[in-house]
Amino acid sequence: TPFDLESVDLLNELGLKIFKIPSGEITNLPYLKKIAKLNKKIILSTGMANLGEIEEALNVLCKNGAKRQNITLLHCTTEYPAPFDEVNLKAMQSLKDAFKLDVGYSDHTQGIHISLAAVALGACVIEKHFTLDKNMSGPDHKASLEPHELKTLCIQIRQIQKAMGDGIKKASKSERKNINIVRKSLVAKKDIQKGEIFNEENLTTKRPANGISAMRYEEFLGKIATKNYKEDELIRE
Repeated sequence: TPFDLESVDLLNELGLKIFKIPSGEITNLPYLKKIAKLNKKIILSTGMANLGEIEEALNVLCKNGAKRQNITLLHCTTEYPAPFDEVNLKAMQSLKDAFKLDVGYSDHTQGIHISLAAVALGACVIEKHFTLDKNMSGPDHKASLEPHELKTLCIQIRQIQKAMGDGIKKASKSERKNINIVRKSLVAKKDIQKGEIFNEENLTTKRPANGISAMRYEEFLGKIATKNYKEDELIRE
């Protein structure tokens, strides 16, 4: 993240492949043009900006050499620490809808839970400030993560990414073995004699689901038992 034109040159000489534009530079025309001309991937932080200002910055970048598909937007609340009631994570979706670009979140809140929520809402990039000691002097140490916290954040982000799945609603591999265990079958509520009519007094549902599905309960009400049943015995066709 360069904060001046000289730093842009320095970081480019170091071979950086991605340049992050901080929120405070989103209205800095010379800065935006200089980064755009590098034709590198860009992460654009949008703290304090409205949609019009973001669109204007994107236009400057794209007209001066940046490829639109190489730009990722970061939603951000520029305050240290950011108040939870001003985070507005739903704005990530607004950015995605407005600009059709990848969207992430620059987190200045305390803790890691807001970053994790952002990942669950679709953030593909998370920025979190890093410190060796939160008690150090400076504006953002309290909103930063110490090494062990950053490690926890990374581990839990990867877990959430796995947990997001493919969106297809179906029984998972680990669930399948439980289907017969937790679902129910039709069973005799009490002893039933051959020729008796199934009714609510002698027919019930119980686990496991290795007989006739409990979803067919009403279908069997009024039918005649074709055999004798002991209490809790599975009903057969």
